[in-house]
Amino acid sequence: MHAVIVGCGRVGAELAQALENRRYTVSIIDKDANAFEQRVLPGFSGKKLVGVGFDQEILEQAGIEDSEIFASVTRGDNTNIVSARIAKEHYNVPNVAALIYDPRRAQMYERLGISTVATVAWATDQILARVLPSVQSVEWTIGSGEVVVVGFPSPQSFIGRPVEDLRDPAKARVVALTRFGDTKIPDLKTIIQEGDIIHLAVARSALPEMEERLGFNLTGQVGSAE
Repeated sequence: MHAVIVGCGRVGAELAQALENRRYTVSIIDKDANAFEQRVLPGFSGKKLVGVGFDQEILEQAGIEDSEIFASVTRGDNTNIVSARIAKEHYNVPNVAALIYDPRRAQMYERLGISTVATVAWATDQILARVLPSVQSVEWTIGSGEVVVVGFPSPQSFIGRPVEDLRDPAKARVVALTRFGDTKIPDLKTIIQEGDIIHLAVARSALPEMEERLGFNLTGQVGSAE
């Protein structure tokens, strides 16, 4: 199995090593030849190519025509999305992802079928969930937004009750629980404590119902699927 990565910064280098550790062959493309010396981890045996991620000649040298995975993780949104679209639409790579710093653009490209990681929005939500525990945060959207994962402090009415009390078949279930900075997948019998951060996967259509059960608003933090 083969993967092509555009961008040899911290993310690209770590991603390349992680894929190689999983027995993928990997090619990395970066416009700066010095990036390979600065970032690629010792022992990396993949191909390193100097160029831009939307140059089809460079992409073909990187083996994109035989790749299963393509990820563009440079510092530029435009480079990442153009490269990702070429990989998906021209070369039909089955698994394509792009790093996007502007969360509004990330939502738009998700609708085009390109998986995006919106770093600014994700980091903002994570920090808010830790420094302002009264603020609910959207941690992830799944598919085209039919399901979202939200993080929120333990509701007063659920403290002392088991995690399974938050579960609603086909509508909502707890996927993780953070306690004292340590995040784990809880047992259904785990008792909810004050100060816990609960990570709940919820069907978007069920958000109003879950808001009523929890006693606070979630919808205001979740963008429209339209």
